Order: sequence, then structure tokens, then C-alpha cells
Amino acid sequence: MLPRLQLLEFEDQPWWPRSLRDAMTDYLQALITWFDPYRPAIPLLVAALARTGETRVVDLGSGGGGPWARLEPRLAALGTRLDAVILTDRFPNTAAFAYVTRGTGGRVIGHTAPVDAARVPPALTGFRTMFTALHHFPPAQARAIIGDAVGHRRGIAVFEMTRRSLSAMAGMIVLAALVPLVTPWIRPLRWSRLFWTYLVPAVPLAFLCDAVVSCLRTYTPDELRALVTPFGNGSYHWEAGCIATPFSAAPVTFLIGTPI
Repeated sequence: MLPRLQLLEFEDQPWWPRSLRDAMTDYLQALITWFDPYRPAIPLLVAALARTGETRVVDLGSGGGGPWARLEPRLAALGTRLDAVILTDRFPNTAAFAYVTRGTGGRVIGHTAPVDAARVPPALTGFRTMFTALHHFPPAQARAIIGDAVGHRRGIAVFEMTRRSLSAMAGMIVLAALVPLVTPWIRPLRWSRLFWTYLVPAVPLAFLCDAVVSCLRTYTPDELRALVTPFGNGSYHWEAGCIATPFSAAPVTFLIGTPI
């Protein structure tokens, strides 16, 4: 296992052009939609939501929309019906959020105002989730995100499809090389995405850099357990581990906490 390194990701920087950030999160969203890496998380989510009794989900760090457009109907088919799933982000991709909202008939809703995952507004009530997002934060900030959920007695579930391995980073090289081939099929169509992919090939290059750094930033299950040590006073049930996916090189890492 490679050591964890808190290196810079372009996408995290406030000075990074919004149109370029949106193009990158759109591509990541397309990968999540097509490869469906978080499908194995469904039984864990069903169980966690049942323990909390929550009927709303607040998704943090949603990027281009995350996996909820596919997860929500699958949970409903299993009897876990949600009143709403709300997508949030520090840098909301509003066009992508609107596209998901239309595509789900309003069952998944984009929140257009910026949301700090460590200071979620009180009006955004519900079970909290994060997909492919916790690795963006160093341990102190990651602990603050978890602590905010605990302070409001909200359940929280964190899932990551990256890992700190050479094989995972090699896979990112392949995904970056696919950007020019995949871009014409990504919806909603944006002329800015075409510009940043073909005229100025910033999307494939920046995606490669950020994806490799994401791998190096990803927490292991043991590190996730260490993050919740301050919250281990018996008021929360915590579980962390890995779940198998169709892509054996990239099992999904998870942390789930529910109030007792």
C-alpha cells in the first residue's frame, strides 16, 4: 500500500476555471453512470437508512451529480423510498444538477448554493452521503465533516472507488486517454467542454493529474476508523471496510455511521 499524500488537485482550487471544473466533473459523472461502481453499496445504504429512519438524503461533494440517479430507483425497488435526495457541493455544477433533476423527475434535486460539507446548513436535513469526495479533505477537515454529522445526530455514509495502488493509478491513465472519445456522448452538451477537450486539451491532462492524486489521497478502512475515534463514545455505530465491485482492481472503500 502506498503512503497517503495530501497533494494538490486542480478541481479543489477556487481559482480553477468553473467551466473547466464542470467539464471534469461531467466526465467523472459519465464514468460513474456507465461503470456503476457504487451498485454494491446498495445493501449498506438500505441497512443504514433503516437504522436511522431517515427519508431524505443530503449528498455532499456531489460533483457532476454522483450515483444517486441510479441508486434512488434501486433503493425504492427494495422498499426504501426517499422523499428527496439533495445534491450539494462547494462548487455546484448547476447545469449537471439540473440535468439530473429533470432526468429523475425531481426525485433527485440539485441545491444550487455552495455548501461546506463541514458546516451543512440546518435546513438541509437528512442522512448524509459522500461518493468519491472524502479524499479531497485532509484528516482534520475529514474529521470535521464527520463531526458535523455527529453533532446534528445524522447518519453518514462515505464511499470511495479510488485506492492507493499502482494498479489503480494505471487505470486512471487509461480513463484519461478515453476523454476525447467519450466527450461527444456526455450530456448535457456544453461547448465549453468541447473547447477544453479538443481545442485546449486541459480536461484529459487535468483529469489525469487529479485522478492520480485522488488515488494517493484515498483513506484506507483503518484510516477511516481512526478518523472516527473521537466519536467512539457509544452514541454512534461505526463500520468501515471494502466491498467488491465488478472491477477487482478497485473495490469500494466505505465508512458508515449511524446514531444509536
